[in-house]
Amino acid sequence: MKRTYLAVISLSLVLLILGACSSQKYYRSGQLSYEIGEYYRATEKYRKAYRKDDNLQHKMEMAYHMAEAYRAIGEYGKAAIWYKNAIRRQHPDFKAVLHYADCLRATKKYEEAIEAYQQYLDSVPQDVQAINGLDACRYIQDWEDKPTRYVVNSVRELNSKYADYAPVFVGGRDNEILMTSTRENNVGKKENNITGEQFADIFRVEYQVQRQKWGAPKLIDESGLINTPDEEGAVTLSSSGDEMIFTRARYNKQEDLGAELYRVKMSRGDWSEPVKLELLGDSLIAAHPSLSANGDTLYFVSDKPGGFGGKDIWMSVRSGATFGTPVNLGAKINTPGDEVFPTIRSNGELYFSSNYHMGMGGLDIFKATRNEDGEWHIQNMKAPINSSGDDFGMAFIEGEETRGLFASNRKGSRSDDIYSFYLPPKIFRIAGEIYNKETSQRLDGARIRIIGTDGTNLKMRADDGKFQMKLNPETEYVFAAFKDGFLNDKGRESTIGLADSKDFRLDLYLTPTDAPIKIDNINYEFGSWELLPESVSALDSLVDILTLNPTITIELMAHTDFVGSEQFNFNLSQKRAQSVVDYLIQKGINPDRLVAKGYGETWPKKVTRTMAKQYEFLQRNDELTEEFINGLTPEQQEIAKALNRRTEFRVLSTDFHERFAPEVEE
Repeated sequence: MKRTYLAVISLSLVLLILGACSSQKYYRSGQLSYEIGEYYRATEKYRKAYRKDDNLQHKMEMAYHMAEAYRAIGEYGKAAIWYKNAIRRQHPDFKAVLHYADCLRATKKYEEAIEAYQQYLDSVPQDVQAINGLDACRYIQDWEDKPTRYVVNSVRELNSKYADYAPVFVGGRDNEILMTSTRENNVGKKENNITGEQFADIFRVEYQVQRQKWGAPKLIDESGLINTPDEEGAVTLSSSGDEMIFTRARYNKQEDLGAELYRVKMSRGDWSEPVKLELLGDSLIAAHPSLSANGDTLYFVSDKPGGFGGKDIWMSVRSGATFGTPVNLGAKINTPGDEVFPTIRSNGELYFSSNYHMGMGGLDIFKATRNEDGEWHIQNMKAPINSSGDDFGMAFIEGEETRGLFASNRKGSRSDDIYSFYLPPKIFRIAGEIYNKETSQRLDGARIRIIGTDGTNLKMRADDGKFQMKLNPETEYVFAAFKDGFLNDKGRESTIGLADSKDFRLDLYLTPTDAPIKIDNINYEFGSWELLPESVSALDSLVDILTLNPTITIELMAHTDFVGSEQFNFNLSQKRAQSVVDYLIQKGINPDRLVAKGYGETWPKKVTRTMAKQYEFLQRNDELTEEFINGLTPEQQEIAKALNRRTEFRVLSTDFHERFAPEVEE
């Protein structure tokens, strides 16, 4: 019995020692894979070591490294789990909290992400990445609720259960693309230790017009010239499609020798032997190329020393048959994070992805444009182009419409999938009606003139008082309505700076000239003809009326109530009318168009339809005489007297024309 007991103990010790040895082996191997960037392989080794290792220090370190590895390959949900594990075990690197928050944001757990960002900022208050992440959590919901006009759809015939990404249109046309894929029928059969997928190759796809869909992707070459047992990646083409620069990652017995750029040329339907571009010397990475439309400038991604951290975007200008010394695009574009997959459009716009600029999670696509001083202005493309996953690799079809393809591993994708995007044109419409201001009835027979800053100059009839038309973008319009026997009216609308389509509504009101027209809110000092400051707005509106109706002459009519002597009221009203005329002349109105006339208390106001609606004790066509007013209640009397104390005008003629004095030669 004792012997058996000792044997069991001995066996347990042996198994424990073997387990510890096995754990240490996997742990050390995982560390090595992690350090050389083999993130997928590192996670496999760490998981095995984690299950067998009882060392709490090791478990904490493995949890953190597994989280970092999963984050590096875009597995944000798994990364968040392991960051939480490492934080619970009190990992000393406080960056774990920041990266945990980033992964929570990428998995749409915004409330938890905000809490983690705030926890991190309590200790590192000026960290830009954390501030960007915190701000993003507060904006993302609005971006998703109010997406841009882009229409985004998965292109199912281009996608497999493996990674499909980096599409580029051949010659900028919409009928042929090159793309990168890790699908099963590729040349590179080995497994990528970074991503866990097979090595990628370059595929060619043609659009089948009759079937209105893309055909099956086919290897761009099967001879081993371009697609090799190594890994081929993102491609760029010259505008004619006869020159291609592509990424190749070479391996030696599974040792990563780094990514490099190669160039080939098309001649009589065949590609030439690839030639390596000597851009960076011994740098580990030169990838994700993009050629300018004229072929003179190459944009690419590198970890070349002298950058801002992580992977940066660089540019190199062609000099003869080679490209010159790379230049970093600067701190507006590049950050301490990773900036990857640049695309330079023929109009000079640069599109790229970043995991550091404020975004929705993972890699977001950004648009960069230069101002007149050559400085970059950065814009997040927002939803639906961006998502909480990785979004990258924009490719544009040349033409007036904005459309093309990009890649994403957003929710609903099987891996990295290719999506189409299309920006519908902005549509602006305006509709309105023209009314008789006094009766509120639509005016048939009115006409409208439309003048736009884009050169638009139209006249149209408003049938049954209605009008509508399509407006152009980035244009300011003036709409002027007119009809014989009425004062003109105008309105303004503008499409300048509008990001989305919009329907405008504009109603215009024409005032009939067969009766005096009251000008509201012209006030004077008590018992005086001095205009009060609050009258300026009303007076200026009268200036606008005269400017909009340049052929009319008017009589300015001032009225008083019956309080006071008749002569005093007459004199006061005459001086008040003249005060208004003097103001109009001061504002540039021709004196020949103006007549001042004071009527004192001799022309009581007749109640209009509008006044009858406003005051229940009045009826349309009631005349506010002294006798009528005295029959009202004291409160109603004060209202009626105030209605009699008015300034108005009536149109005397509609055929005035400015007479300009002839120029006198000196």
